[in-house]
This record gives sequence, C-alpha cells and structure tokens, in this order.
Amino acid sequence: MNPFEMVIGIVLIVTIGSIVRAKYGVRRDRNGHDYVVSNDAETKALLAEIRALKERIQVLERIATDNNRAASLDEEIERLRDRSLP
Repeated sequence: MNPFEMVIGIVLIVTIGSIVRAKYGVRRDRNGHDYVVSNDAETKALLAEIRALKERIQVLERIATDNNRAASLDEEIERLRDRSLP
C-alpha cells in the first residue's frame, strides 16, 4: 500500500465516523468533550415538566408565605396532591 492509498483510507474512515456520529446526534464542544443532542419530542416533554414544576413551586411558596389564608395548610396540600404531573 503506497502512502497515497493510506491517506485516502484514513480520510474515508474519518468521514464515515463523522457521518455515524451525526446520525446519532453526538456533538463535540471546544474542549473535545462529546455530548448528545436530544430530539425535539424529548425537549418539549422536559420543558412541559419544568413548567409544571415551576407552577407547583409557586403554589408552595404562596402557601408558605401567606399567613392570612382562610383555607388551612392541610387542605392546600391535599389539593396539590390531587393534581397530577403531566
């Protein structure tokens, strides 16, 4: 095998590797660390879950800081338990 064939072989192997990495969504940052890019459906589901959790945190903060409420703390907690996370 002459040097020209070896260079062509190395370029071919690197190209095939890059295509496979792109197919599986594996990217590299500036430091050379690999990370996986998630798909749109997974991202949307995670964002919806984050919104729901933020909503629950707001309710819990309101319950913890509001002392002049007519409803008791137990009733508020039971009402939150009845709500389900998406």
